[in-house]
Amino acid sequence: MEERKRLFIGGRWQEARSCEELRSPYSGEIIAEVPVADKAEMDEAIRAACEAKAAMAALPAHERAAILERVAALLDSRIEEAARLIVLEAAKPIKAARAEIGRTVQTYKFAAEEAKRIGGETIPLDAAPGGEDRLAYTVREPLGVIGAITPFNFPFNLVAHKVGPAIAAGNTVVLKPAEQTPLSALYIAELFAEAGLPSGALNVVPGHGEVAGAAIVEDERVAMITFTGSPAVGKSIRAKAGLKRVTLELGSNSALIVDRGVDLDAIMPRCVTGAFSNQGQVCISLQRIYVHEEVYKSFVEKFVKAAKRLKQGDPFDPETDLSAMISPRETERALGWIREARDEGAKIATGGAVKNGMLEPTIITEADRQMKVSCREAFAPLVVIGSVKSVDEAIGEVNDSPYGLQAGIYTTDLFTALGAAERLRVGGVMINDIPTFRVDHMPYGGVKESGTGREGVKYAVEEMTETKLVVINKRIG
Repeated sequence: MEERKRLFIGGRWQEARSCEELRSPYSGEIIAEVPVADKAEMDEAIRAACEAKAAMAALPAHERAAILERVAALLDSRIEEAARLIVLEAAKPIKAARAEIGRTVQTYKFAAEEAKRIGGETIPLDAAPGGEDRLAYTVREPLGVIGAITPFNFPFNLVAHKVGPAIAAGNTVVLKPAEQTPLSALYIAELFAEAGLPSGALNVVPGHGEVAGAAIVEDERVAMITFTGSPAVGKSIRAKAGLKRVTLELGSNSALIVDRGVDLDAIMPRCVTGAFSNQGQVCISLQRIYVHEEVYKSFVEKFVKAAKRLKQGDPFDPETDLSAMISPRETERALGWIREARDEGAKIATGGAVKNGMLEPTIITEADRQMKVSCREAFAPLVVIGSVKSVDEAIGEVNDSPYGLQAGIYTTDLFTALGAAERLRVGGVMINDIPTFRVDHMPYGGVKESGTGREGVKYAVEEMTETKLVVINKRIG
């Protein structure tokens, strides 16, 4: 059993006043005792971050970059150890966990690079009458204390997407990781301490949302909230955050359009990966597929055949493709949605059952747009496939959603692709790829209930800094 009962506050490890057992989503066994921060400990963490603000803001860019490079190197040297933590606390299959650590290393490297590229611009004030004889330029300065609240599904990399840019920009951080995945966040705190990050610049305080999360959101000393999670919680954060800057990544029911004329065999592996990777617990998981009626039947047959080849089981087995969802409660919720769809007339092409505590990869056809499996975020290994008469109809179906994170389209026609890119109401359009595509330096975020602001290291740095204008009058008097 992992022994990680301590909080990381002010550059020091300290025993938490309260701890609780953490269980494996796959086996149900106790894997650790983890700290649960109370209100007083949250206050201490925020105070430590405030006290470190001046030192971090004054830290030269090359030193911030060097710290982030060292963290990347330390993590790269411990891939197996870090991946094991992900498997233990999140039941992510080991091959996917290793891939996540590889991406996390890249994210911290991107953050190191961006630390050295934060700049402003000169402004020609003489473009306006009265602006003659003045020199103007802008600089970008850190906001101060960043409150980061992260989810369970990418416990290393989504922490990196918040902590990396914050440190690169010269901010300090109070991090509350997901309740099911605190081990990864505490582990990364160890690496930052070893890399020489100033004391108080990163504070890791696992806890419950109603206490630890609320403290971060409501405390006026916190300058910005960066949150990944559900729309309901995101809306609550916006309502309570006051004048804080807020970045919200709130998920989606991401869709793919498949036009006629596409090589179905070529795209099938990507589609199956997009639908079922990490048990479908990905914000841009492929949940809805709209296929041109001319190829619909063939597409469904190939998709079902490919899904049935996936191996489900122990996440430590390198051959495993899918394992257990994050909790039995979430498994039962998803199963309830599948039953509801079936009872209301949808067809279950494959899956739809729980075996050995794991929800089978599930393919649903003939689902109405009002069913939960179609209109809400499933966050489960299920995908809905529908037939459309045209790409125009498919675009309407994709846009008929409260979400808008990313969408994809496969087509052989350039004009169709560009037309879809223009008309799809989402934060990112992937042409000839699934909506699940993401690399860690691209802008990433959504519209509508998928959130506000953008991640992707450069874009997160912009969110975490503010512009200051400096004007020099070259003639006194």
